[in-house]
Amino acid sequence: MNSLFSKKQLVIISFIVIAVLMRVLPHIPNVTPVTAVALFSGAYFTNKKYAYIIPLLMMFLSDLFLGFSGITLFVYVAFLLVSYIGVSTRKMTITTILLSSLSFFVITNFGVWLMGYPKTISGFLECYTLAIPFFRNSLIGDFFYAGVLYYGFEFVSNKYLKTA
Repeated sequence: MNSLFSKKQLVIISFIVIAVLMRVLPHIPNVTPVTAVALFSGAYFTNKKYAYIIPLLMMFLSDLFLGFSGITLFVYVAFLLVSYIGVSTRKMTITTILLSSLSFFVITNFGVWLMGYPKTISGFLECYTLAIPFFRNSLIGDFFYAGVLYYGFEFVSNKYLKTA
């Protein structure tokens, strides 16, 4: 296992596993580490393959316990896009967190609209309007968990991994 992953990668994976475990514990609706994990993975894994595979694998494993829904495909596509944002920017900033949150909101609620609302402008607007309170909660979770992941990893890196 040590030859497969570097110490840095093992620390990143550990942070992701702990964060995803938070998803299966009771929580306020949509205040989860999902988006933050995808952004963190993209920003910190040097191997782009791991930036996509590890968080998706963690999501899949937690979904085995939580269950899958009609919009799971949309959630995973959004998750991949957020990982891409992290990979392309290599940063976790207010801007990348907001962009990630907004992307996740738009993609997943498009799936909700397709699965459960009339295929009209009115149905579309109703879907996104009713989703606004969930978006507020998502933003809270995204900023909280992004901060925990970012500052936690920076602390561990500086203290134990001696990376810049």
